[in-house]
Amino acid sequence: MRTKFWWSRADDRLLGAVLGLAALLVGVFGVLAPALGVVGLIDPVDTREVETGSTASVSGAVTEAAAGHGMTLTGTHRADLVFTDPDLGRRLLLALPEFVGSLLLLLVLALLLQIARTLHGGDVFVPRNARRLSVIGIVVLVQGVFSPMLLSLTTQALVSGTPLADLVPFSATFSGEYVLLAFLVLALSEVFRRGTKLRADTEGLV
Repeated sequence: MRTKFWWSRADDRLLGAVLGLAALLVGVFGVLAPALGVVGLIDPVDTREVETGSTASVSGAVTEAAAGHGMTLTGTHRADLVFTDPDLGRRLLLALPEFVGSLLLLLVLALLLQIARTLHGGDVFVPRNARRLSVIGIVVLVQGVFSPMLLSLTTQALVSGTPLADLVPFSATFSGEYVLLAFLVLALSEVFRRGTKLRADTEGLV
């Protein structure tokens, strides 16, 4: 016996269109554009916001030395690290955090689209959806923990061996919202798993 939901074909198409449009935008602006910037086909990302760990302005000598490495630092505690004509390695390091984050988001959207396709048939509580929600929860957790670490590691690689290395300490800011959302999605996946088991047990009694 399947659980039936009020869900029309129009609703199915609208949700699919929204998720598809979101995936398209993420793919174009979060994956394709940074990749084209890295290979030099469009203007690359050349700025990274960093924490300097100091409210004092950068001295003229350090600024001049940094300029010799093709970079400038403007601001104090939260500053903009700007690169003049970054090479391939720097372009890759600048684009990598956004690129990886966008790929993770695309994975989440693809899994949500697969879950949405089961709504029209009213067969939501299936093992596949429970597994998909588990994967979404893990991806969200990775996004909340790994992405800030990747941002910090690439920033350190960008300033390593330059006059700005001592001014930009290693720091990572983690978002508690991502962790909370991840555990909520994982809890929802457990609800789906139990719903699937309950439905199977009910069908066995019929």
